[in-house]
Amino acid sequence: MEGYRAKVLIVDDDPSARKILQSRLRVMNAQVLVASSGSEALEQIRREMPVVVLLDLQMPKMSGIDVLRSLKREGLDATVIVVTAHASIENAVEAMKEGAYDFITKPVDSQYLEIVLRKAFERESLRAQNRFLQTEMEGRLVQVVAENPAMKNLLQLARRAADSNSTILLLGESGTGKEVLARSIHRWSPRANHPFTVVNCAAIPDQLLESELFGHEKGAFTGAHQLKRGKFEIADRGTVFLDEIGEVPASIQTKLLRVLQDHEFERVGGTRTIKADIRVIAATNGDLERAVRDGGFREDLFYRLNVVSIKLPPLRERKEDIPVLIDYFLRKYAGALKKPMKLLAFGTLDDLIAYHWPGNVRELENVIERAMVLSTGDQIGSEDLPPQVTAGPRRETFREKEFHEAVKEFKRWTIQDALKRSHGNQTKAAEILGLQRTYLAKLIRLLEIKIPSLTEKDHS
Repeated sequence: MEGYRAKVLIVDDDPSARKILQSRLRVMNAQVLVASSGSEALEQIRREMPVVVLLDLQMPKMSGIDVLRSLKREGLDATVIVVTAHASIENAVEAMKEGAYDFITKPVDSQYLEIVLRKAFERESLRAQNRFLQTEMEGRLVQVVAENPAMKNLLQLARRAADSNSTILLLGESGTGKEVLARSIHRWSPRANHPFTVVNCAAIPDQLLESELFGHEKGAFTGAHQLKRGKFEIADRGTVFLDEIGEVPASIQTKLLRVLQDHEFERVGGTRTIKADIRVIAATNGDLERAVRDGGFREDLFYRLNVVSIKLPPLRERKEDIPVLIDYFLRKYAGALKKPMKLLAFGTLDDLIAYHWPGNVRELENVIERAMVLSTGDQIGSEDLPPQVTAGPRRETFREKEFHEAVKEFKRWTIQDALKRSHGNQTKAAEILGLQRTYLAKLIRLLEIKIPSLTEKDHS
């Protein structure tokens, strides 16, 4: 238990028995809680979530067996070691059937108590590792790959930030890999052996998000039939990734600010303060600064989140990464689909690089997975790609053309594509292309580009 004090609850109606166990547990550097009755024990377990419970079987009103049955009925997960007299071994056997992990007999032998507790602590450690491995399995096939110089610099910044406990705010369009980077930061951090917990703030209804983050007490609201631990509590010593942080309602922003400032909170319907040893990484594809100006997001919360800010560029601005990402996804889906590794046919990479990728890395991954599923040969050709990817300019469009004419043709296609994406709105098209609105209008005239009649009128 180096550096970490395991929380142990002693449940016994005999004060002297509690005192003896307390002194022995403190020698083991355990954090000791006590309860003098079965009902008090249940309350302590609901509130404190101890690692181990030392439970006396012979108690008035509510016996140890009754406590075990209540734990099972309420779905409260605790490692229970029952304490029983020599003459009541059959009760210990019954307790094991009701979910107890082990038993010890009275009078308690100090050395044997330590052996049993060490086994229980090891069991809890293995269960925690299993939960950690499950979260790792969910994200095991995703990693950050980059050749683009700007992207490499961002990854170096993220590695440096990972060593701290500071909050990190990830910015960027949808699909640029914010969750993938968040997982990588967690793996690079001292918290790597503890949970990485994801909360998509946009996917959870407002009325449920507070309970999801902070948990709730039994009876806190209609339908709260049992205590629930929130993500901040479950992720103890780990990392919480708050995706789409801009969607958090104002009523929850205040509680979230307290977590970031003081590392503490209360469950919904509760009064007891719970400490949160967590690191928060937040992400958004929106403009939080504008939301602050418009009054939709707390300014003090924004500054608490924005300690280290990392903006991921869209894929169209880091096309050097497309070949390495394709190779990564080809290998990934060859394994996942149990198919041989495939290469790209001649010209297919050109199509993939020419495409503007509005869905970013996520869209590229989907395209490669689709191609691996549909391709019948040993290579992936243009015919295996979605129509929107191959609708761009082909090499044949520019082949055998004089240099300046080829450049003019490419400009014409690029502007037509931007106009199509902006539904004919020239101001939006100029933003997409990074051009002044007046300069775009001039190019449209010079290149004799016809704006399709179906496009929307530009009211700008």
